[in-house]
Amino acid sequence: MSLRNDHTTAQVYQIRIKGHLDNRWSPWFDDFSITLNDDGTTTLTGREEDESALYGLLKKVRDSGLPLLSLKIIDDSKEKI
Repeated sequence: MSLRNDHTTAQVYQIRIKGHLDNRWSPWFDDFSITLNDDGTTTLTGREEDESALYGLLKKVRDSGLPLLSLKIIDDSKEKI
């Protein structure tokens, strides 16, 4: 029996964090777009090549002391960034 493993497929992610980030954070989050939301949160949207790269990005969020609110996989066949 073989289990399919999609952990190596590039995905588009939305990461929502508490607070607003200014432009100086842009290089820290590579090619992710930064959107400041009216509710006082920030949404990072972008593509990671694999799960390992995603964990690296989440580690940056954690190490920066930014409160993580949510992580969402975006079906990029319907949504473009």
